Amino acid sequence: MSARERLAELGISLAAPAAPAGAYLPAVRTGNLIFTAGQVPFVDGKLPATGKVGAEVSAEDAKGYARICAINALSAVASLVSIDDVVRVVKVVGFVASADGFTGQSGVINGASELLAEVFGESGKHARSAVGMAELPLGSPVEVEIVVEVRD
Repeated sequence: MSARERLAELGISLAAPAAPAGAYLPAVRTGNLIFTAGQVPFVDGKLPATGKVGAEVSAEDAKGYARICAINALSAVASLVSIDDVVRVVKVVGFVASADGFTGQSGVINGASELLAEVFGESGKHARSAVGMAELPLGSPVEVEIVVEVRD
């Protein structure tokens, strides 16, 4: 099954990436790699929640937001190539706006990792960093960037 078919099966459609909020591009290709900018969980141009995970935002909700971030990152990739041209997900970096004492960043970023494995199967498994932050842009509770390898 192709990535496009898996997305359809999951009820996910890839929209155009959100307009950059600064002087950067949503994604850049160099050779066979595409690097995305950090993606926050915009839904229809708005954040579904703001605040720190472990305080204003639950870890479970944040995991769902990380999934949305991964979908938004795939939209950025799809702005450059067909999603079916992705050979593998190489790296995921996830940032979690964390309340004092919150140490569940890995569990939150699993939302992105699990989505990528659902879409790409074994090729969706990747290296990863999950980092706690004091603040994220626009008060977002989570931000995710990905690196994918694509066909020539």
